[in-house]
Amino acid sequence: MNIFKRLFKIGEAEANSAIDNMEDPIKLTEQGIRDMKQDLDKSLEALAQVKALAIRAKNDQEQFQDKAEDYQSKAIVILKKAHNKQMDAAEADRLAKEALIKKEEAQKQVDQAKAESEKFDGNVEQLQKNIQNIKSNISKWENELKTLKARVKVSNATKNLNKQMAELDSTGTVSMLERMKDKVAQEEALAEAYGDIADASKSIDDELDKAADTTTAKADDELEKLKSQLGLDDSKNQG
Repeated sequence: MNIFKRLFKIGEAEANSAIDNMEDPIKLTEQGIRDMKQDLDKSLEALAQVKALAIRAKNDQEQFQDKAEDYQSKAIVILKKAHNKQMDAAEADRLAKEALIKKEEAQKQVDQAKAESEKFDGNVEQLQKNIQNIKSNISKWENELKTLKARVKVSNATKNLNKQMAELDSTGTVSMLERMKDKVAQEEALAEAYGDIADASKSIDDELDKAADTTTAKADDELEKLKSQLGLDDSKNQG
């Protein structure tokens, strides 16, 4: 039982390999169309030849029919001459008989040519049907080839796009972008935190500077010194 399973698996693998190694369906279709066009050319050539035979058979039929009628007419003329004493009766009978024999031979040729003409006409009709069928198949296959080429283009474009998307996911680009977004958000939050700290430190320094400001006191001292130098000290003038 295991042997049969193994043989089946081998056969299945070979079948799949054959399918994978099949030629391009577009090339196969194009070759099929070329083959059908060659068949069409051969059929057209055969049609011309058979038509020629049919025309010749019909012409032969008409010629043999004319001969048969001519022999019939000659036999009648000879018999009439014998009747009118214009020629010997025995000789007239002999010649009239020969004319009728020739007429019979010609009539057989008429019948044979007619049969050949009818046969060739049937061949022509069949060949014309075959040619029309080949033309119809060529037109059908050419339309299917156009559709197949369009489908292949769409299929290849879709395959390439899907492949790119698959490779994009497989390389972790999407997850990398997500990590970058998290990193940027973290950096933005950190920058905002440092800004808050900077603003807080600046406020404390401003309060300290304001509380320890000695600018006004120094200005008062300098004013008193200047007045003293100029002898404008109010306290001394009052004493």
